[in-house]
Amino acid sequence: MNHTAVAYYRTSSATNVGSDKDSLKRQREAVTNYAEANGIKIVREFYDAAVSGADPLEEREGFSDLMAYIASNGARTILVENASRFARDLTVQLVGHSTLKKLNYELICVDAPNHFIEDTPTAEMVRSVLGAIAQFEKAQLVSKLKVARQRKREANGKCEGRKSYLELNPEMVREAKRLRRKNPKSGKQRSLRKIASELFEMGHMTATGRPYNASQIRDMVTR
Repeated sequence: MNHTAVAYYRTSSATNVGSDKDSLKRQREAVTNYAEANGIKIVREFYDAAVSGADPLEEREGFSDLMAYIASNGARTILVENASRFARDLTVQLVGHSTLKKLNYELICVDAPNHFIEDTPTAEMVRSVLGAIAQFEKAQLVSKLKVARQRKREANGKCEGRKSYLELNPEMVREAKRLRRKNPKSGKQRSLRKIASELFEMGHMTATGRPYNASQIRDMVTR
């Protein structure tokens, strides 16, 4: 474990902010006790006063200052009293922890140090949903990029004279011809519509984002 760390405290209600209140005092005491027991030196403390635990991390002034500090300080560990001080919402917790992990920072809840590495059913479900959303967004981006590239190719083709599919997208034509080959065992060929469907699943589509028609596939595989 890195022997230097920063501490993060958060109080959600303005009524709990002040020297006569015990929220910050309690958090600092818990974090300090953990650090002393584990040989960790706290080099800096950061505090978000009257900030909701549902607020995105990047919108919190204290946490933003913390991230700016550790980016140049060398401390790689962040200590919080418990997970709710980091974020109330489980999704915000997991996304925040994942982001910190990718940046090689360690987040420790001193009341339960293994909190973010335990695979509870709820945490697993949220991770799965977040992963599915990330994959969907990636697929959408890839599709949009392919459509944009195809439109550019077709636009260039109109200016320079109509180009063949082989000139526009040799990879797609190679795939189309491969899919059109006869099955060595049955001797059967995929239909032109079936080839169009499989090309579409691979991301090969018309400028309007639709599958190629049978006539267009025929042009690809016969020229």
